[in-house]
Amino acid sequence: MSELRNNTVGRRRPRERVTGLIERILGYSDAAAPLPVDARLSELGMSSMKMINLILAIEVEFDIAIPQVEITPGNFESIASVEALLVRLLSTGGV
Repeated sequence: MSELRNNTVGRRRPRERVTGLIERILGYSDAAAPLPVDARLSELGMSSMKMINLILAIEVEFDIAIPQVEITPGNFESIASVEALLVRLLSTGGV
């Protein structure tokens, strides 16, 4: 787990990993234009069921359990807000 927290060489940054998960859940192809990091996920097509899938995928990808109190609309509004949540959780070890 320390490898995930330290983002050692050869690992993608949290933003890249989150973006990849979102693209997969939304069904974006590799040829599609990059997703804007500040776009609202709901405007990109993220439904409530897809959001649940995203939360679960993030927990698996980063080997964390997101505390219930952190599962808020503000923390899952955009790629940037999800990245900020992850950086905060991973840096504090509060997961």
